[in-house]
Amino acid sequence: MTRRAPQILSLALALIGLAGCVTAAPQPGDGVMGAPENAVYRGIETRLLDGELVNFNVAMEGARGASDVIAYARCAAAQYALIRGMGFARHVRTNVTQQGGLWRADAVYTVSSALPRGSRTIDAEVTVADCTEQGIPTV
Repeated sequence: MTRRAPQILSLALALIGLAGCVTAAPQPGDGVMGAPENAVYRGIETRLLDGELVNFNVAMEGARGASDVIAYARCAAAQYALIRGMGFARHVRTNVTQQGGLWRADAVYTVSSALPRGSRTIDAEVTVADCTEQGIPTV
């Protein structure tokens, strides 16, 4: 064993230990169930980017955190898919900002009639029903 081997082994073990400390970014649907008690939903803007790629800009007051406004965008995407005769959506990305009590989400989804590949897919009909049950508005 070389003199550097113990140092490399120590570094590798330290990195492995730190790997468990990473926190994942909020995903659509994460967080507390149901609409916040004092939520005021300020609307949904939808923009078709290309074919099945759609941008959703939503705003709300009274969110408990990023997960509430992310859920609002997810609900908008699910309803939009149904309006377009599609059964599914796949989350591409969401950027969340908060200023002075107003939360905004800028989200991009693909919509499709067939179940898309990937782990961030949603069944539009099931999601809209869930949003209705939770009191989160859709398009």
